[in-house]
Amino acid sequence: MCPPRTVLLAAGRASTFLLAAGVVIVWAISGPLFHFSDTWQLVINTGTTIVTFLMVFLIQNSQNRDNAAIQVKLDELIGVSSARNSLVGIEHLTDEEIDELRSKCEERALAEKVGDETLDRTRKSARRAAEQVAS
Repeated sequence: MCPPRTVLLAAGRASTFLLAAGVVIVWAISGPLFHFSDTWQLVINTGTTIVTFLMVFLIQNSQNRDNAAIQVKLDELIGVSSARNSLVGIEHLTDEEIDELRSKCEERALAEKVGDETLDRTRKSARRAAEQVAS
């Protein structure tokens, strides 16, 4: 049996899309041959339903793996940077706890922005004052 990653890679190729489009075209062309019967319609409906059902699980598996890899990378970056290590593992918190952390981070970023703007204004004022004294 193929591992899910192999199937996902194959499913994402242009050749796989062309194969699926070819199946739909052959099915559509065969309509008059089968007098557009209920069985003829059932074939494509059943096929697409099965493929869709299976792809949902493959895509979810892929997203779970990608998310886990991203979390490991982010945790490593937090560990080697000056960021707060308390943020490592926050993906395991409840939605409410994450929202609370996000609000605190946004408040801190806003306060930092206001501080930066104040510092810029102070520097400009100091520069103008220095220029007036020098002239």
